[in-house]
Formats: sequence, C-alpha cells, structure tokens
Amino acid sequence: MREIAEIMYQVAKIIPRLPTPLPHVATIVRGIRIQQGLSSQSRNNSYIQAALLCFYLECKDIDNAMHLFSSITNKSNYMYTVMFKGLITNNAAEKVLNLFDEMKIEPDQFNLSTLFNACAVLNNNRAMKTGKKLLDEMPENYRNNNITSTSAIDMLMKFGDVESAERIFQSIKAKDIITYGAMVKGYVGNEMFEKALDLFEQIHLSLTN
Repeated sequence: MREIAEIMYQVAKIIPRLPTPLPHVATIVRGIRIQQGLSSQSRNNSYIQAALLCFYLECKDIDNAMHLFSSITNKSNYMYTVMFKGLITNNAAEKVLNLFDEMKIEPDQFNLSTLFNACAVLNNNRAMKTGKKLLDEMPENYRNNNITSTSAIDMLMKFGDVESAERIFQSIKAKDIITYGAMVKGYVGNEMFEKALDLFEQIHLSLTN
C-alpha cells in the first residue's frame, strides 16, 4: 500500500511542472483509475488517503479533494495540514476556515501555523476573529515554536496589529532569520520604515551573538 502512496506523491510533485493546464492534467491522470482500483483496505489506509489528497490538490482539483476528505472517518492532524495548505495554494483560504469550524480534533502546531497563514491571506473580519482566538487559546508549549510564532507574527502584521506582533516577537527565545524577516516585512507593510531599518541593523548582531 505504501508503494501506491509513494507513486501518488511522486506524481503530485511532477504535475506542477507540466505545461498542460492542470484541470485537464487532473482528468487525464485520474483516468489511470488509481483511486477507483484500490481495495477497501487500501482506501482506508491513512498514508494512501493523504497521498491522494496531495495528488488532487496539486492537480487543483479542489472538488475531488474535498469529497475525499469528507469521506475520511479518522482525519489526522497531518491530513488537515495537507488540506489547509492545498486550499491556500489554490486560492481557497475561506474553505480552510470552513474546515476548521468542523474540526473534531485539537489543532497541532502545524495546523495552527497553516491556519494563521490562511487568516493572513484572507485578512477579513472572520479571519481576524478566528486568528486572534486561535492565538489566545494556543498551548504554551507551541509559543516557543518558531514556525508557529512566525506565522502568527505575519498574520498580526497583516491585520495591522503591530503591538501584538511585537509582543510575540519579544517572547521568542531563539529568534532566527525567518522570524526577523517576518517582523521587517511586517513593519514595511505597515509603513513603519524606521522600525524596519532599526530591526534590520540588529539582525546581524543578534544572530552572531
């Protein structure tokens, strides 16, 4: 079963490089009937399910991805991350929040990071409410995760909530270049150019100490 899943992952990686319009590619490749040919045991294999989700989303076939996802009984955090990322890539960030509203398991750090990204992309009232609620309820042990914190910073900067972004930035114990980059970009996006320059000058000193 893992061999089938590996094939789906590899095909999904190749699809974005093909010159043919992706919706047509999805139809052509779907003609292989990989999914239809799977046994019931294989269809319920989480590794294969995740591979198929990646496949459909790379094909920009959101409808089939959503249909498959809704049919999965035991959805894992990884599957949610796959769906969230794929929907954002396919300009369907609103659907990310719809899926989150139906989520029956606690979001992990990767779910949270991707949800923050979706909220940043949408940047509307619903996104602001959802993003800040997620941030308020985020487990303490996730707050020292640079990926999650950086996504939160980017989201808050997009919302124009610079003070909250600064608080998170200051709370990060081991800042990396990506974290600094998110802050500098956020300052520039909010037309706070002096702060952006000051922080940029601090980057070299902070990262070499």
